[in-house]
Amino acid sequence: MKILFTKNIDRTIISRELGDDIVADCIEVIRTVPLQVKPFDLKDYSLIFTSVNGVDSFFKNGFKPNEDFTAKNYNKIYCVGEKTKKELRKHGFGTFKVLKNANTLSKFITGKCQHERFIHFCGNLAISVLDNELPLQNIKYKKVVVYNTEEINPVITEKYHAAVFFSPSGVRSFADQNSLEGMTLISIGETTSRELRKHTSASVLTSEGNTLLSVFKLIRKEILNKD
Repeated sequence: MKILFTKNIDRTIISRELGDDIVADCIEVIRTVPLQVKPFDLKDYSLIFTSVNGVDSFFKNGFKPNEDFTAKNYNKIYCVGEKTKKELRKHGFGTFKVLKNANTLSKFITGKCQHERFIHFCGNLAISVLDNELPLQNIKYKKVVVYNTEEINPVITEKYHAAVFFSPSGVRSFADQNSLEGMTLISIGETTSRELRKHTSASVLTSEGNTLLSVFKLIRKEILNKD
């Protein structure tokens, strides 16, 4: 069994989670480049982070949220995914709300947070659901791009039984030069699965959670017939 992971993953983790009978290749299909953004006052804003890279670039640029809940103008922090939450924790900040994807975050904000003002720190290819939906509900929202995602578009000649995808941009980068046919397609979440379905009519296996461990669990269950 040969599996392609479309990003670099520690080989010891793959071996531990999937066993030694799996041949796994890891090929990066996108790269991220942090941008320099001059810090500005975050007073009266709620903050949105939808990726680890967004969090990392935010703090590299010297932004400083106010998380003192007793203060009048503290910054509520909303994020997508457990990995993003953990990255915020590394920098000493908690989260007001964690949602599994941008669609559920958008629904939560439009349903419960109409009177807040939002700044979304993200990449240039961030999913557009927030800037499409929130202004329609008269919710003040602006996007600040703090990193760029570049699609590498590699040509991959090796044949694989399965391929694992971690982002819509990763799907586009791979599909630009390579076929998705003849492989079991595995996706880390529904947003990435939707992008895969734009490029193939084949079925897509979607993990329940947006974590690497949930992807491994899916592979063990659906491909290796374990767990």
